[in-house]
Amino acid sequence: MTYRVRRFNPETDIEAVQNVNRSCLPENYPRFFFIDIASKFPEGFSVAVMDDTGDIAGYEMTRIEKGLSNYGFGICKKGHIISIAILAKYRRRGIAVKLMQAATDAMRLRDIKEVYLEVRESNQAAIDLYQKLGYIPFKVSKKYYSDGEAALIMISKI
Repeated sequence: MTYRVRRFNPETDIEAVQNVNRSCLPENYPRFFFIDIASKFPEGFSVAVMDDTGDIAGYEMTRIEKGLSNYGFGICKKGHIISIAILAKYRRRGIAVKLMQAATDAMRLRDIKEVYLEVRESNQAAIDLYQKLGYIPFKVSKKYYSDGEAALIMISKI
């Protein structure tokens, strides 16, 4: 089964992306949130589409923020991987890696030099993937998620 990564299309992809979000993550975003993120940084919102069925197997969405650099002093533009999710039946095929690469490529086009993300402390598979992609643990945000679990904040230079 092959797939391709392409830019999210709000007009045709929103229901499928929300389904992936609801199926994979306890944190569910309202429709307007996805649309808002896509409108502000469209090249930073990608989907993985299965070639044989046309199903959306996963997505990633990213935004650009200004804030203190995690690597030095001063204010900088940085990327924030807000959400990435792959439906269970499509995992372990390299889709998450390709989506993360698409996000990184999009951020490079906007001259972003650093990126961060939050991941549940209990999600060791995701932590391992992010470390493989060059992310390093930066700090822990206690009770970050609505169920009280802490988030590990991971950072990377790009």
